[in-house]
Amino acid sequence: MSGAPSGDPGLAERYAAVTGGIAEACRAAGRADDPPTLIVVTKFHPASLVRELVSLGVRHVGENRHQDAAPKAAELADEPLTWHFVGQLQSNKAKAVAQYASAVHSVDRASLVTALAKAQTPLDVFLEVNLTDDPGRGGAAPDAVDALAEVVLAAEHLSLRGVMGVAPLDEEPRAAFARLRRISERLRAIAPAATQISAGMSGDYAEAIAEGATHLRIGTAITGKRPAPL
Repeated sequence: MSGAPSGDPGLAERYAAVTGGIAEACRAAGRADDPPTLIVVTKFHPASLVRELVSLGVRHVGENRHQDAAPKAAELADEPLTWHFVGQLQSNKAKAVAQYASAVHSVDRASLVTALAKAQTPLDVFLEVNLTDDPGRGGAAPDAVDALAEVVLAAEHLSLRGVMGVAPLDEEPRAAFARLRRISERLRAIAPAATQISAGMSGDYAEAIAEGATHLRIGTAITGKRPAPL
């Protein structure tokens, strides 16, 4: 990966448009003084683009695939970045991901919790909730969240921060995020510190903000069209 500028003249403009949209959504939701953390998802994009994002003020980046994230994080070790792993994670890659990621947003099963804990590295954990009716989609079933939370709470080195969800394509996003917010409220009964909600992407971040999202995962609206995977 090259460290040279990507030369994308629209990057700063897209970033400004999204941050402006976030500020507007926060004002509309009565959250002007409580903005969410913006995680820019840089899936398939080169390290050079991430460096440009840093120059614009980005401090949190997200990656979906370990094979892309690991070399990128190593190349950008000199930058003031917090790395979030936001994609589906195989248990056999958990220990490696924990070496560069500060947070994993896609924890959906007890075996993955065990694998992450074996890394013996402090790590923030979000429980991914399946907000669809398809059991084959990523995420724990809503009624399995409490039991999964107990596994995380019992694990050394892991800090349960909250829940994560993706709005289904066939549903109004705000309704899905309202369900996620209610699951978050239920979770706090057993994990009072797990107050965070990772929700909202390029097309639905305003709805997520309205339902209390504390972390947004936004990719193409800022980074532009993704390059083809290697």
